[in-house]
Amino acid sequence: MHETIQSLISDLPLLSLMIITLPVGAGLIWLIPSVSAARWIALIAAMIDLCISLLILFGFDQSKQGFQFVEHSSWIPSLHIDYIMGVDGISILFLPLTVLLFIGVILASWNSKRKMPRLYFSLLLLLESTTIGVYCSLDTILFFMFWELTLLPLYFLISTWGIGPHRRYAAVKYTLFMLLGGIPLLFAFILLAFHQAEISGLAIPAGLSFDYVTLIKSPVSAELQVTIFLLLLAGFAVKAPVIPLHTWLPVVSMEGPAAVTALLTGLKLGSYGLIRFAVPLAPQAAQDFHWLLAGFGIVAVLYGAIAALAQTNLRRMLAFSSISHVGLVILGIASFNIQGIQGALFQLISFTMVAGGIFIIIGMLQQRTGSTDIMNLGGIANTMPLLASFFFIFGLAGMGVPLTSGFPGELLIIISALKSHTGSGLAALLVMVLTAGYFLRIYRQAFLGPVNNAVIEQAIDLQKREILVAVVLTSVMFLLGIQPGLALDLMAESTQGWLLHLGLSVQ
Repeated sequence: MHETIQSLISDLPLLSLMIITLPVGAGLIWLIPSVSAARWIALIAAMIDLCISLLILFGFDQSKQGFQFVEHSSWIPSLHIDYIMGVDGISILFLPLTVLLFIGVILASWNSKRKMPRLYFSLLLLLESTTIGVYCSLDTILFFMFWELTLLPLYFLISTWGIGPHRRYAAVKYTLFMLLGGIPLLFAFILLAFHQAEISGLAIPAGLSFDYVTLIKSPVSAELQVTIFLLLLAGFAVKAPVIPLHTWLPVVSMEGPAAVTALLTGLKLGSYGLIRFAVPLAPQAAQDFHWLLAGFGIVAVLYGAIAALAQTNLRRMLAFSSISHVGLVILGIASFNIQGIQGALFQLISFTMVAGGIFIIIGMLQQRTGSTDIMNLGGIANTMPLLASFFFIFGLAGMGVPLTSGFPGELLIIISALKSHTGSGLAALLVMVLTAGYFLRIYRQAFLGPVNNAVIEQAIDLQKREILVAVVLTSVMFLLGIQPGLALDLMAESTQGWLLHLGLSVQ
């Protein structure tokens, strides 16, 4: 019976439905001239997407390698660019968790966006649609299109609803960084397509291919692999972000709306791109440059943690903490073993709830106090105990405390790093201590002690809608922390296939 249902589900264009539902919702928002209707339409559209993503999850066969729910149709025939969508064990969990985070952002923004709320919720839906497209695209140009389309809603969300005086500067800086990062990505994809034409013996454009599955199966010379890998690494490193290409993140964290920052820190598309494209498309070069990946990883881990120690603002502290966690993911990728890749993916999944959730809580705090600087805070736990409690819980997950989703991923990465890059693994262990240091220090100063601010003294605690958001995110976080096998089993076949493609052992 279950197999029959799976077969029926797999024949439906569910991935396209996920992507189309959201722009349709955005269009409906403008057909009904009501602020209240705009909020509900955005929520309902996201909830429909959540149901579709759960249907995909239910129909996914974790015992199979390769892509499932594949949709393939011609898009630009003259260049052999196709509309190809699909998911495997590497990408499947990002769908429901991404939608869940967007639902949390919509609910957290329910009453706080009084300036052009219909435009705000429309842009959120468009951003969600393009993000889902990034995770599902199996044509490199289609992927690049979705990758670039995420910039448009993000630019307006940051510049229009940002809270800092330099929000437009932050939006421009972010957009320029991402556009510059897109250049090497597109160049690498075009080089691979030209190479495919060369080995097929056909002229350009007849021999071009941008099909991801075709490209990873095609032999590529060592020299070209080096070029491809370095180009893809440069492009994805900007989005990750990797030191020294990180400077946009602290600026956006301070100037942009907290809900949007929750999406930028929770959804690590750059790190996903490294796993999905950079390594498989240039497997030998990626292994040859393992030292470069490990170097980027450990520098980010250490720099992010040390910089976070020096911060006096909750937003900036979390921004540098996010950079440190990205470094840990890259360190896991650089290990090139089963523990490393599974740990990296598990960390990315955990980020969706932990980093996204804690920035949503920060946004709720900002709405009540008007500040996230510890000089203006103190004693929050006295007047807002629920807010303080959820912030602490998310912080524990960020520290990698057992029973939270932060623990399994960190453990797998550290074990993998100790096997492949012992020095980096030991440094990562040290950073766990630093993480506890900067989080507990700033938590004590901002949330504990006496109340010295009249605004905090009169502030109200989390309301029912906000509690619901926090409870759902922490529940999923604890579920994966207590039962990590739920995620690891889903990704097992695909991660083993990822390693086998690199010619490595899966032990």
